[in-house]
Amino acid sequence: MNTASTAPVAEDAGEGGGGVTSGGGRVPRWLSDDEQRVWRAYLHATTLFDDHLDRQLQRDAGMPHIYYGLLVQLSQAPHRRKRMTDLAIDAKITRSRLSHAVARLEQKGWVRREDCPSDKRGQNAVLTDQGYAVLEEAAPGHVDAVRQAMFDRLSPEQVEQLGEIMLIIADGLQPSDSGADLPWLR
Repeated sequence: MNTASTAPVAEDAGEGGGGVTSGGGRVPRWLSDDEQRVWRAYLHATTLFDDHLDRQLQRDAGMPHIYYGLLVQLSQAPHRRKRMTDLAIDAKITRSRLSHAVARLEQKGWVRREDCPSDKRGQNAVLTDQGYAVLEEAAPGHVDAVRQAMFDRLSPEQVEQLGEIMLIIADGLQPSDSGADLPWLR
């Protein structure tokens, strides 16, 4: 159960919270009916959107969305290479999950690992020519799927508003503390 989307007592769901306390003794600020509606619509839309993109890439390019994202990251990096740690941070995935994904991409011949010359313990992921060709072939279908699922449904004003909203949310969630306990730093 997602506690952000439900209140245990219906009358406590409105503005101002109510008398139900959480484990820390603090009175939760339950979501209003409008906030509930927006939150649930967001969850529903992002789940459907992620599934839509993953199915399209699996069908048309034989890869999950996460692999496509890694190939894009590498294609945009200088010399199509990036330190594995930096790639994990940019992709917002754990180093363990990244290592597994890169191993699968290596098996396909799309990525290779090489030692990092500036850090003997570090490794770089490098996008191969074959991987770049796969990305070039997959990109048009992927951008069509994104455009059809999102941008074709929104007015230019809504696109601008959505971009502003997502930046505000991302900025609020991105810790500025270098010592933050984030999965992609583990």
